[in-house]
Amino acid sequence: MPARDVPQIRSANEDDLPEVLRLDREVFPEDPYPYFVLRQHFDGHGDRILVIDNGKGLQGYALFVTTSDGRASWVLSLAVSADQRGQGLGRRLMGAVLAKLRSECVHEVRLTVDPTNDAAIRLYESLGFSREGEERKNYLGPGKHRLIMTLELRTGVIPRMNSGVARM
Repeated sequence: MPARDVPQIRSANEDDLPEVLRLDREVFPEDPYPYFVLRQHFDGHGDRILVIDNGKGLQGYALFVTTSDGRASWVLSLAVSADQRGQGLGRRLMGAVLAKLRSECVHEVRLTVDPTNDAAIRLYESLGFSREGEERKNYLGPGKHRLIMTLELRTGVIPRMNSGVARM
């Protein structure tokens, strides 16, 4: 498949799972998702995994879920390959996630972010997310502190699409 000038964002397919796993291990080496977790997310929420594809391979992915009442969503993961950071791919992926959620009339988006991940925090704040209180100690287990960030969605509001990279 020839390379594209502009990487395309699309829903993941089953054949993408090994590449999503590779990206997850690359970006989050201390806590990657096991393959079976990605597989189960795909089987249960396949339309909730977006990938960015340049025609030669995946450069990033986003994984999100929506609550059963459809009013809120959690972004569980946003990952961009280290060699592709700084090109706006994280911002594009988050923009696609937010556009999808707006089209579904989701009211609120939440995520967690490592409080030391300044690039991710800047990206999320630039998209309109705000911090929900102080850092939550041991939120994801011993020593795994997180900030919770939220965004109230309004129909018709589209985030700026400049640059950024992040992980929850």
